[in-house]
Amino acid sequence: MGDMLIRGIPEPLKREIEQAARTGGQSLSGKAIDLLRKGIVAEREARPEPGLSAWDAIRSAFLSENAIGDEFAEIMEGIEAERKHDFGRPIEDFE
Repeated sequence: MGDMLIRGIPEPLKREIEQAARTGGQSLSGKAIDLLRKGIVAEREARPEPGLSAWDAIRSAFLSENAIGDEFAEIMEGIEAERKHDFGRPIEDFE
C-alpha cells in the first residue's frame, strides 16, 4: 500500500474530516481514504460513459425498466441504419 501527502488542505476541511473520523470511530487516514473512495465513485457515476451513443444510453435506460421488447430494438436498429446510410451523401443545392 502506498502513501500520499496532500498539501494545502484548508483548516476547516481538516477539522471536518477529523470530526467525522472521531464520530465514526476511524483514524484520520482511514476516514480520508473512505471519503476519497466515495468521491471517486460519485465522480465516475456522474460522468457519462465514453463512446456510449445516445441510442445505447436510451436503450440501457429502457432496458433497466424492462420496457424494451424486440419491436423497439428493431425500430431503433432501423433508425440507426438509416442515419448511417446518410453519411457520405452529397449536399443538396438549395438555391
